[in-house]
Amino acid sequence: MVIPFVQAHTALNTAKVHFLTVIPSLPYYSSLGLAYSVEVPKIKEFQHAALAKLDEIVKQFKIPADKIQTHAVTGSPKDQILKLADTIGADLIIIASHKPDISTYLLGSNAAAVVRHAKCPVLVVR
Repeated sequence: MVIPFVQAHTALNTAKVHFLTVIPSLPYYSSLGLAYSVEVPKIKEFQHAALAKLDEIVKQFKIPADKIQTHAVTGSPKDQILKLADTIGADLIIIASHKPDISTYLLGSNAAAVVRHAKCPVLVVR
């Protein structure tokens, strides 16, 4: 659903598209109540794998390579999305919503936080 929208938007103007993947840090996992007891791979290994997967996703979009930039960062997804949007001066954030519940008004917690705190419009895709 989002692919045609993004392609049309970039065809009409000189917009750049920043694709972001966020690798949750270990403190983030533990805040979700997830325990970890095995040796954790180095963050660079996670980033490399995440960028490779992101590159596969980006290939689905028919957007000129000079309009695409990919990012793989570590931290809280909502914080990193907002940080990148501020850093690049984003005109629009497109985010998928997962795991909705009534406490976040039927959006996932990350999508809900981005919608509430972003300084630009946010398009939530389900």
